[in-house]
Amino acid sequence: MRITIRLFAGLAEVMGTSSLSFDVEETSITAGRLKELLSASYPDAASQISVSLVAIDHEYAPEDSDIPERAEIALIPPVSGGEASSIYESSSDGLYVVTDQALVAEDILNKVLDTNHGASLLFVGTTREMTGDQHTTALFYEAYIPMAISKLQEIGKEVQERWNARCAIAHRLGLVGLKEASVIIAVSSPHRDTCYEASRYAIEKLKQMVPIWKQDINENGQIWKGSEVHTESSSNM
Repeated sequence: MRITIRLFAGLAEVMGTSSLSFDVEETSITAGRLKELLSASYPDAASQISVSLVAIDHEYAPEDSDIPERAEIALIPPVSGGEASSIYESSSDGLYVVTDQALVAEDILNKVLDTNHGASLLFVGTTREMTGDQHTTALFYEAYIPMAISKLQEIGKEVQERWNARCAIAHRLGLVGLKEASVIIAVSSPHRDTCYEASRYAIEKLKQMVPIWKQDINENGQIWKGSEVHTESSSNM
């Protein structure tokens, strides 16, 4: 049985590829067993494989899940969170966007404004320079795009059901400089208290479950957040 596996962030970096064709002798295999075999075949990546989740057709899969033939498989490292062409992918309703283009707050806010809602909020996450004593010069974001959009939609649906609130989310990919927006969440609701709650819930849930990773670029090199992989930057001096 041959399984094609998509890899992301530091896991792709340490394994040296973003797509892996992996042959197994078993005629059927579970997600957990696949991780065991991968760890044995790629011992340098075993520590990251062990803490990664398997996704089958854009959904997180328990380790006892059977992997169907011809399914789209991805190995998802713990989430934070080349430029050949511009990236702009969105849900069918346009409320959830993943793009390498600059985010425009007003455009995202306009998606959630409602004549029956008396409160609206924008959360804007930006690249900051200092984390402790570490100087960041930029962040680089990578995503498993179709699954990321699906999970953003799940967050928006839950926000609607729990708080009767409208929600739109846009996330940047690629290089994001200091003070630039990496994520914008717009929420509107009938009342301000529920608007605050819904906005806070959306960003915390995004950081927990959406397969978007960030690489911190600083004077010591580049570090994928959520992993121990560290790549020293080369010097021309």
